[in-house]
Amino acid sequence: MLFQIVSFLLDVIAGLLGGACLLRLYMQYQHIPFGNPVGRFVFALTDWIVLPLRRVLPKTRKFDLSSLVAAYLIELAQFGLLWLLARHMNPGIVPVLALFGLLRLVVSGMIGLVIVYAILSWVQADSPIVDVIDRLCAPLLRPFRRLIPLVGGFDLSPLALLVVLQIATFVLAGVQEAVLR
Repeated sequence: MLFQIVSFLLDVIAGLLGGACLLRLYMQYQHIPFGNPVGRFVFALTDWIVLPLRRVLPKTRKFDLSSLVAAYLIELAQFGLLWLLARHMNPGIVPVLALFGLLRLVVSGMIGLVIVYAILSWVQADSPIVDVIDRLCAPLLRPFRRLIPLVGGFDLSPLALLVVLQIATFVLAGVQEAVLR
């Protein structure tokens, strides 16, 4: 039971910090300014790990490699700590588990983003957060909006994207299981 509690707490912490690193990467990729509350929150959570990595990793024009590496390192630390506690798994598998953890974090982050987008679209709140979420979701929803027409004035593209992301979760779990056998 103690292992489950520690595992859960590590998952929450790694999810928050790693997710913030991935959100930072995606916001920079989409050229979303960080002067809004979401951007300030992301900077506050990630500067401690991203800024030192920027001194070591090469710069790229549009892709923030340091944020991606930071998210992977956080996942690696999570699974490394779990290995130290469990000791029943091969330590060589820890980097592979961290990679799958990072991929799961990407998919679950996208799911969360789309759910928040859908809820905010229903309440039509006037907030800088709504604009940021809309700009983050628009590229993800664009292919679905081309295929799915409005139904009675309702946009079903978020639902379709959520279905695809859930399928991606199942596929990812299956691939992880096959790789770890």
